[in-house]
Amino acid sequence: MEKLKAIAQSPIFNRTMVGVIFVAAVLVGLETYPSMSHQYSSLFHIFDKVILAFFTFEIVVKLGAEMPHVKNYFKDPWNVFDFFIVAICFVPIDAQFVAVLRLIRILRVLKLITAIPRLQMIVGALLKAIPSIGYIGLLLGIYFYITSVMATTFFGSNDPFHFGNLQTSFISLFQVVTMEGWADIMQIQILGCDKMGYEDALKDMCTAPSQSPILAPTFFITFIIVGTMIILNLFIGVIMKGMEEMQEELAAAKPSDPDDDLGDKLSKAHLESLLKDLDHTRNRINQLLGSQASGSQPSGSQASESHIGPRAISLK
Repeated sequence: MEKLKAIAQSPIFNRTMVGVIFVAAVLVGLETYPSMSHQYSSLFHIFDKVILAFFTFEIVVKLGAEMPHVKNYFKDPWNVFDFFIVAICFVPIDAQFVAVLRLIRILRVLKLITAIPRLQMIVGALLKAIPSIGYIGLLLGIYFYITSVMATTFFGSNDPFHFGNLQTSFISLFQVVTMEGWADIMQIQILGCDKMGYEDALKDMCTAPSQSPILAPTFFITFIIVGTMIILNLFIGVIMKGMEEMQEELAAAKPSDPDDDLGDKLSKAHLESLLKDLDHTRNRINQLLGSQASGSQPSGSQASESHIGPRAISLK
C-alpha cells in the first residue's frame, strides 16, 4: 500500500493524468467534426478506451493508497466528483443516444479541476461566494426592475421596440449594461424614432416620436455607471474575498513538518551560540589591545581581568 501511496503522490503520475485529460478534451472536440468522426471513428474508439483505462487506473491507485480505510477516499469531495465522472462513463448507452455519450465524455475535462490544485482553490472560492453572490443578484434584479419601469415610462411611447413594455425594457437594459449597442439605443431617445432607428419594417411602430436630449443621456449614463461599475464590481469583490478565505483554510489545513520545526530550533540555537562567542572574543581583543597600549606589564587588576576572560569563555 505504501507503493500505491507513493505513486498517487508522485508529481510524474499527476502530470501524466493532466496530459491524459487534455488528450481526452481534444478528442471530444475532434469528434464534433462529422468528416473526422466518420473517417477516424475506430481510432477515436480505441483512444476512448485507453483514456477510460487511465482514469480507472488512477481511481484504483488512489483507493489502494487509502487501504484499509477506503472510506477516507470518499471524504474528499473532489475524489467523489472524480469517481462520479469515471463511473458514469461505464453506463451502457445505445447508439441512438450518441449525443448523450458525447456530453458524458466532455465531463472528463472537468477532471482538470481535481488534477490542478489552483483550479480547486478557484472553484472552492466560487462555491463559498455563492450566498453573497445570491444577495448581489437579488440587488441587481431589484435595480433592473426599477429602471425597467422607469425606462418604459420615459421612452415607451417614442421607442416601443425597445421599451414598449416591462419585459422588452428589461431585455434592452440588459443589452445596455453589457455595453452592446447602448449608444444607438440612447440616440433613438435623444433624436426621436422618426429620425433614427425606425426605418423600413419598424417605421409603422413609430407612432409618437419624441426627443429627450437631457433625460436620455442622464438616464443611460447613470444606469451604466451604477450597473456596470458598481454592482458588477461587487461580484468581483465577493469572489476575491472567497479566494482569500480559501487560501487561509488551505494554509490552516496544511500539516506542519516536524523536521522543519526542529531545523528552525537548531538554527536559532546555533546563531545564539555564535553571537555569544563573538561577544566574548570582542571583549578579549579589547583587553589585549588595552594591555599593549600601556607598554608595560599589566597591573594586578589588569592581570586578573585578563584571566577572567578565558575563564568566562570556558564556562560559557
